[in-house]
Amino acid sequence: MNGEVITHSEGNTAKDQCKTALVTGANKSIGFEVAKQLAQKGLYVYLGSRNLENGREAVARLKAEGIHNVECIWLDVTNDASVQEAREAIGRKTKSLDILINNAGIYGGYPQSAFDVTVEQFKATYDANVYGVVRVTQAFIDLLKKSPQPRIVNVSSSQGSITLHSDPAYKYYDYKGIVYLSSKAALNMYTVVLAYELKDTDFKVNAVCPGYTKTDFNGHRGTGAVEVAGKRIVKYALTDKDGPTGKFFSEENNPETGEIPW
Repeated sequence: MNGEVITHSEGNTAKDQCKTALVTGANKSIGFEVAKQLAQKGLYVYLGSRNLENGREAVARLKAEGIHNVECIWLDVTNDASVQEAREAIGRKTKSLDILINNAGIYGGYPQSAFDVTVEQFKATYDANVYGVVRVTQAFIDLLKKSPQPRIVNVSSSQGSITLHSDPAYKYYDYKGIVYLSSKAALNMYTVVLAYELKDTDFKVNAVCPGYTKTDFNGHRGTGAVEVAGKRIVKYALTDKDGPTGKFFSEENNPETGEIPW
């Protein structure tokens, strides 16, 4: 497998767009919806997909809806070579990247009891949910720095909030899958430190929980719509110069301001 990029010449090209965005895990579910909404707003969007054929199919669905300012790129966040090839491929097409949405992730399988979980589960889940974000962010940070208003959104979960999971009143208090929860807590800390190190720049870096959404990720047991989840993420991807940075948002848990505790 290589870093093949699928281009649709019928529509705009990357250089014609005001802004460019990369969404990892964008071939389906929330990632696909985020890519779609960003493209509908006029951005040129790279759909990162671990499986290239699935990525092609995702682009074809968008094309069928009249959305042409998108490209599919092979991007397996757990594969160093794939991440580097994706960086090189996108770098040949644009001089800067305005938005990075670190969306790709896995749940980690079952069981997830602290007594029964395996080290292998931790390794696989952290490789996607934590190390994958680090790989992609570090690979693309140079392109992001060339943007006048760079934005990074790390797709997290309120399940990664240690504060909430210490509170019996939290509505998901009894949902304690140690692998997934701890991976999101680690991602949250990476977000905090990344935002801190970029605090004197034009970057805005935030963690966003899309809510308990009905997708393949949870066997369609979720209650929220992907359209709503996508909108929540896009909101912080497009925040202006006065927008927040270094924050954790979950509008499902805090409809008023969105911000929740780490």
